Amino acid sequence: MANKPLGPTGEFFRRRDEWRKHPMLTNQLRHATPGLGIALVAFGVYLVGEQVYDRLYASSHSSASSSHASH
Repeated sequence: MANKPLGPTGEFFRRRDEWRKHPMLTNQLRHATPGLGIALVAFGVYLVGEQVYDRLYASSHSSASSSHASH
């Protein structure tokens, strides 16, 4: 089916649609922001690490500081 000749009408529409595949139009956001993906992953790792740190260390510090504040 791919080897079948398109004919004059098919060639006309194929040439008219070539602009849609131009490199300037495809992946535009990805090329406009080259480091955004890595930055979002790094920020996500930071947020997860902060939550883990808060759960591990904040509970022992908050109980000690609350006992001093009540006296």
